[in-house]
Amino acid sequence: MNTAIATDILDNSDTQSLSVACSAQVAFDNLTETVGTPTVADPKMRTSNVNVFYGEKQAIFDVSLDIGNNEVVAMIGPSGCGKSTFLRCLNRMNDTIPSCRVSGDMTLDGEDLYGSDLDPVLLRARVGMVFQKPNPFAKSIYDNVAYGPRIHGLSSNRAELDDIVVSSLKKAGLFDEVKDRLDAPGTSLSGGQQQRLCIARSIAVSPEVILMDEPCSALDPIATARIEELIDELRQNYAIAIVTHSMQQAARVSQRTAYFHLGKLVEVNATSDVFTNPQHELTENYITGRFG
Repeated sequence: MNTAIATDILDNSDTQSLSVACSAQVAFDNLTETVGTPTVADPKMRTSNVNVFYGEKQAIFDVSLDIGNNEVVAMIGPSGCGKSTFLRCLNRMNDTIPSCRVSGDMTLDGEDLYGSDLDPVLLRARVGMVFQKPNPFAKSIYDNVAYGPRIHGLSSNRAELDDIVVSSLKKAGLFDEVKDRLDAPGTSLSGGQQQRLCIARSIAVSPEVILMDEPCSALDPIATARIEELIDELRQNYAIAIVTHSMQQAARVSQRTAYFHLGKLVEVNATSDVFTNPQHELTENYITGRFG
């Protein structure tokens, strides 16, 4: 290629990128409220004007978002935009960070998540969390699933505990694969199986909400497809919020999608609308690959 032509192409590309960046900054600066429908008629969880600070640094700005019964809400956006921080607010995982301060209103079935009379340990049983990297305990497959029911006193005898373990493994789509080796270490399973074991462990305590923070990022495509099928099955009985960097995954598993940008919730709408007809310039730029 002629050097002068190549230089012109690069210059034009830089100019276009700068133009997109400047336009996006203007759009962000002018953002005064979330576009779309952050509320639902039948919310399982409701959040309003949530702000999160790490020391003097503010990470979340006035986010309001409902999570409805029997739906999957996908949270997307560039790295560092606050989606995982917001997710951690929903079962008070941020309480473990001394410098973190959370304000705003957050409720589960109308009950204040941050009320002085609500035990965070009991809240985390009602609002389970599945992390980015599978983290089975250094215990057997059986004991991984039985751990929560044991400490919360959900079974009075071994037969009841057996029923909970089997039921949870079946709901996680794992029982047929491990039924003959329940005494084997949970860490002996493949990555995708470990993640489903962690999901089984989460649902063993009968949660009402399941939070998932990039649950497939460490998995291969086949294991990812199985987890996505499982998410769709679990939606029939749980409210689910998932953080994902994969827009394709958000499109496949969710009913509503929320786009975050630099700590603000820019847009929330039906997933099909977000990906085919985004209402905000920042959302459109992100899903079309112009930045992020």
